[in-house]
Amino acid sequence: MTTTKPLHTFHIPVMGLAYTIDSPIRVAKFGISSVISIIDDDLIEKMSAFYSSKFNLPYQEITQKMHDYRAKRITTYLNLVDKIVKDKFENFKNELSESKIALDNYIAMLPNKSAIKIGLQNMMEDGKEAIMNYLESNLSPGDIDVNIMTKIDKDNFIKDEQLPTEFNDAHASLRGFANSNLSSSVVLSAGMNPRLYSYFENFDVFFPDENNHLNKKIILKVSDFRSAMIQGNFLAKKGLWVSEYRVESGLNCGGHAFATDGYLLGPILEEFKEKKEQLIQSAHELMVKALAIKGKYIPENPLELKITVQGGVGTATEHDFLLDHYQVDSVGWGSPFLLVPEATSVDVHTRELLAKAKEEDLYLSPISPLGIPFNTLRGTTNETLKQKRIQDNKAGSSCPKRFLALSKEFGAEGICTASKKYQDVKLQELEVEKETLTATMYANAKNKITDKSCLCVGLANASYLENDLKIKGQAQGVVICPGPNMAYFDHEVSLIKMVQHIYGNDTVLDGEGRPNMFVKELKMYIDYLKNEIATVSASITAGQIKKWNLFKNNLLEGIGYYENLFATPFFVKDFVNSKIDLLDQYKTEIANIKIPELELA
Repeated sequence: MTTTKPLHTFHIPVMGLAYTIDSPIRVAKFGISSVISIIDDDLIEKMSAFYSSKFNLPYQEITQKMHDYRAKRITTYLNLVDKIVKDKFENFKNELSESKIALDNYIAMLPNKSAIKIGLQNMMEDGKEAIMNYLESNLSPGDIDVNIMTKIDKDNFIKDEQLPTEFNDAHASLRGFANSNLSSSVVLSAGMNPRLYSYFENFDVFFPDENNHLNKKIILKVSDFRSAMIQGNFLAKKGLWVSEYRVESGLNCGGHAFATDGYLLGPILEEFKEKKEQLIQSAHELMVKALAIKGKYIPENPLELKITVQGGVGTATEHDFLLDHYQVDSVGWGSPFLLVPEATSVDVHTRELLAKAKEEDLYLSPISPLGIPFNTLRGTTNETLKQKRIQDNKAGSSCPKRFLALSKEFGAEGICTASKKYQDVKLQELEVEKETLTATMYANAKNKITDKSCLCVGLANASYLENDLKIKGQAQGVVICPGPNMAYFDHEVSLIKMVQHIYGNDTVLDGEGRPNMFVKELKMYIDYLKNEIATVSASITAGQIKKWNLFKNNLLEGIGYYENLFATPFFVKDFVNSKIDLLDQYKTEIANIKIPELELA
């Protein structure tokens, strides 16, 4: 099994619809990998026009009247990004070979243990040709990966006629990537979509060739080992290999938060470390059988499989610990890069709001139409506009994009719970029940309806604003989706400074108030459990009680794991006493959580 080592030990995960829409154009030349969301084909088309103009490249509009326009828009944009990145990379290598200052700055961005860094340092006084030869042999641009949120797979219609499944949103996104010139990965997030996973079989680029090479790879974003095993084996039975499991904290992350049943990130990573070989062998055996049945080439040995992690990391110490102790291949740094204009697409106002954000400004909200808790920030322009509409009795969005029109409650074509059409009906239904509810119950029920935000527009608007592109339709403002970690990063940062921060050669953190990433996540899970119990609205079931007890026990087991971990030499030097004191405090807090008992009729 061959292993290819990328230049950097970190990657930039997908953020929102817009925030990393053009990150490869910005950072790939430095060897930094990043992920583009390929959900919003309207934004993608606008970015195709924008970057074609910026780099004097031909542009042909793909309108919604064209057959398979969604997939074609995505393919065209990805090919454009690929060309721009390759051109910028060639120019960058020339610059490095000609300018000592540029080469110095680049060396300063590389990991301390990088063999390429050492190699370049030893060549500083060599001639242009020798440096260029070294660069040609050792450098490559960062990956241009894409993300598909598997749940966003809406059925599509022309008038009243439903189109075949291949024209569903996520299916078309996948086809757009598969048909592109990229040789990179698709990151699948938000859980298993069997219908979408089966669609991969239609594209030869996802199967290994006779050189054991995958032209396009599959990355699964997962929250625990069991999920990885189930999804990986499902795909392996179709002859498909998962090249990377991207483990993300269930709560200490940006955007949608898929909380586990109290399983904490440390123990989860430990399980991946211990059982990685099991994951590999299980999938390989299943894949070999499937490829034989399909009559396709069968690799003799398992293909490369990486384990990476993201969610809440914020210091070089944490970064290095994750790499060394859990032997992960890369660490994802998301939210901090929202303060790096050279890396992400964020408008000026929102970036200022992020820089000023404190712990209390970042919260797990109910605003997603998917009904999944969503990490966001108070005080956004979207929140202001939404509240104004509620006050004017005009709650809800005009729903121009319909990517989240997934509720089938009112018909097969689907409707979004953030739409005015949906909220009008639900508010009318609530008015009928008003006399039977207390004032508090009525207010809570109304908020539950009107809390939902138009994420399709709100998560895309930052790119329009940053690039001075016209925004059509009802004003939605900007929705931003940082993780809680954002509270400890308080100013705009250059790309080189952020990268040096990651590798411990500089710092962008001013204070000492930031908690350890594992301790922070633990506290979030305790608060999450408390809130789940406190806000239960219907009658409590035996199933809920069982789940809460499991959650509580998993937290206590997690604390036991961290007590042992923090006693290791790595942590003993790192103010471990304060961490142990916090663990004791949290253990008491968990013990005091009262799980309700089932009321007997």
